[in-house]
Amino acid sequence: MTTAKEVTSQIWEMANRLRGNMDASEYRNYILGFMFYRYLSERREKYLFDNKVFDENPDDISGINEEYAKEASGEYLADYLDDIAGSLGYAIEPQYMWRTIVDEVNNNTITPDTFQNMFESFDNNLRLNSKATQDFTGVFDDMNLNNSRLGNTTAARAKALTQIIDLVDQVDYQDDNGKDILAEIYEFLIAKFAENSGKKAGEFYTPHRVSEVLAKLATVSFDQSISKPSVYDFACGSGSLLLTVQKEIKNKILYYGQELNTTTYNLARMNLLMNDVSYDRMTLKNADTLEQDWPDGVDAQGIDHPRNFDVVVANPPYSQRWDNSDRKLKDPRFKDYGLAPKTKADYAFLLHGLYHLDQNGTMAIVLPHGVLFRGAKEGKIREALLKKNQIDAIIGMPAGLFYSTGIPTVILVLKKNKANKDVLFIDASKGFEKGKNQNVLRDEDIDKIINTYKERKDVERYAHVASFDEIKENDFNLNIPRYVDTFVPEPPVDLKKVAADLHETNIEIQKNQKELVGMLKELTSDDDDIMDGLNAIIKELEEETRD
Repeated sequence: MTTAKEVTSQIWEMANRLRGNMDASEYRNYILGFMFYRYLSERREKYLFDNKVFDENPDDISGINEEYAKEASGEYLADYLDDIAGSLGYAIEPQYMWRTIVDEVNNNTITPDTFQNMFESFDNNLRLNSKATQDFTGVFDDMNLNNSRLGNTTAARAKALTQIIDLVDQVDYQDDNGKDILAEIYEFLIAKFAENSGKKAGEFYTPHRVSEVLAKLATVSFDQSISKPSVYDFACGSGSLLLTVQKEIKNKILYYGQELNTTTYNLARMNLLMNDVSYDRMTLKNADTLEQDWPDGVDAQGIDHPRNFDVVVANPPYSQRWDNSDRKLKDPRFKDYGLAPKTKADYAFLLHGLYHLDQNGTMAIVLPHGVLFRGAKEGKIREALLKKNQIDAIIGMPAGLFYSTGIPTVILVLKKNKANKDVLFIDASKGFEKGKNQNVLRDEDIDKIINTYKERKDVERYAHVASFDEIKENDFNLNIPRYVDTFVPEPPVDLKKVAADLHETNIEIQKNQKELVGMLKELTSDDDDIMDGLNAIIKELEEETRD
């Protein structure tokens, strides 16, 4: 049976043949961009067909593109674009539908300026639905159509783009059972590009198995009766972590995310939309989380309040530099805790997420191991969090899980309204499968972490529930080895057995030496020097044997 992973491998193999001297992380923008454009176009075809928009609706969806080109022309075009943009949030004119573009590629009638014109047309039509403008504006900006690495001439670049269109069009987005696997293919491709981007991968992708742990930890106590649950990732990357949370929540969630890197922000918008997240259920922003506190909400009286979320998850950049000037001491996110060091923004990210967490919500965040024990400003923040009873659990993860770093990481689980006064420590650092380029969490590793978190009790050499007093005695140092003793004592040595083994070994050595002497005595040579040397060796061995 055809799977998303197999299709992804097929695309990846073809893409590698086509990209020439272009870096994989750069070529990604063209492959994923055109895949997204095809998705939007085919989604539009489905909308036109399902809603029987035309007087003479075709019997099969394959005829909808031709009917759209015939009906939406002249003075009627604006009406069609208005209607579709109102429902889908975007509109594509008939001459720029995916099927039309592919036909032009196949018939060699496409002109070099077609690609520029189709993206400009897409952007111009976004004004038709102001509610969706932010979700789609600039989403294709990273596809640099004038990139010299596509070709040195306009014609060469156009040829390279048509090859990508041909590649994307060849792919069947359904498995053998007719199930749509486009979203899975897209996420597999993001992961594949991450594998080949080295340290750059950390900017946009959290490995799926790590995302699963974060999502499960953050939803263990989630109230599944909440009709419109909200989830926030303030360093959302490609959005994969946000999407993983949905698998743990029954009702459709409202997605909120912020991302500093514009290219990655565009990836996140595409990724969510291709996973059938409608534009009115996603609010993503391209900005600096630590410099611009977001999101905020305005009440009926027009007073601005921070918006809080049922679930907060994040894998922010580790030990990032940031502006911790004194003016931020008045920032409500930090004022009760203090400011993180200028060269290590880890706790600044944590406090931002905690600030936007609902009173009954849960937050799960990945941070470098050093946040548990580093002193000075970080020590004061850690102490404040503990005194406010907001740290629920600390899980030490295996090293080498991430593309961008091999350092050990920890997951901190935080709550604002904890019933218990203790902290659960889990040492999961040894639970993984060693991979070629990175380590991977197995199902049993994830299950053990989640079950231990749920049961919240001591497990020998794996978990410990520490009281506040115990943590206080350790000067609020949360280094896991202080609480979870993973030392495995060596079994006692049986000295009598060692002596017996030594005796047997000596007997065996003597026996072998006698056999060797016997064989050496059978050797002869006409050379007197060789015979003298041989006799000397025999004499030495015989003396050792007598000893």
